[in-house]
Amino acid sequence: MQTPLRRFRIIGIIEGISYLILLGIAMPLKYLMGIPEMVKVVGWAHGVLFVLFGLALLHVWVNRRWSFGRAFLAFLASLVPFGTFIFDKSLKREEKLVNN
Repeated sequence: MQTPLRRFRIIGIIEGISYLILLGIAMPLKYLMGIPEMVKVVGWAHGVLFVLFGLALLHVWVNRRWSFGRAFLAFLASLVPFGTFIFDKSLKREEKLVNN
């Protein structure tokens, strides 16, 4: 996690996984099986990761001098299931260009 872009990519992937666990496992357990505890734990973890994602986004936005549109697209990607994984493809290309 040496660069802001690398940090953002890693946090984005972890945040995306936590979102999928929340939506795909914890929520069904709560509403279909009556087990609400999982939502509390996973929801809390996802909330912390979402805040970290926002802070990492702000850092990379300033550091990489992204346009408002690109930063907004990154934020929107975090709200859509699988969005951070799709957005990560462009981040991976950008990181490769920076490192070459």
